[in-house]
Amino acid sequence: MIRAFVALSLPEPVLDALAALQQGMPAPRVVPVENLHLTLAFLGEVDETALEEAHHAFQRIAAPGFDLWLSGLGMFGGARPRALYAGVVESAPLRHLQGKVETAARNAGIAIDARRFVPHVTLARLNAARLDKPRMAHFMAGRMGFSSPAMTVTDFRLLRSHLGPSGASYDELARYPLQ
Repeated sequence: MIRAFVALSLPEPVLDALAALQQGMPAPRVVPVENLHLTLAFLGEVDETALEEAHHAFQRIAAPGFDLWLSGLGMFGGARPRALYAGVVESAPLRHLQGKVETAARNAGIAIDARRFVPHVTLARLNAARLDKPRMAHFMAGRMGFSSPAMTVTDFRLLRSHLGPSGASYDELARYPLQ
């Protein structure tokens, strides 16, 4: 079984802006800069046959390239926050691409979580029980105006995730160009 997901990589200027944003973040598990990405679809643990079918389906996706911006901060988890993220400016081309990726994965027999797609870049994993909420609120208030440089999306990628004691590491399995 292979733990995999489909994502957009982030260009160096955006990674630099996110790394600067992470400075002084009151979170115990800040995502390393080399792991920052925008997930289009989490495939989970899949067998090689299904992943190969999905790969062929992803190769057939026809979608145009587009520009994208990150803006603002947010937290997932409500009263028990579990992740701090940078938001994404609403983008019809991004939603179009994400829908095509999700459909291709489902057509390949991969069960995709039915949660609504909320485009974001996870910056830190949080532990609600140990979170200093006032300190985090102060950190976020000072950075809510965050905006990244524009990035041009020219491809999407299939990545393998390896979980380890110090967090996840990723290997690129395939890259799919946009038109």
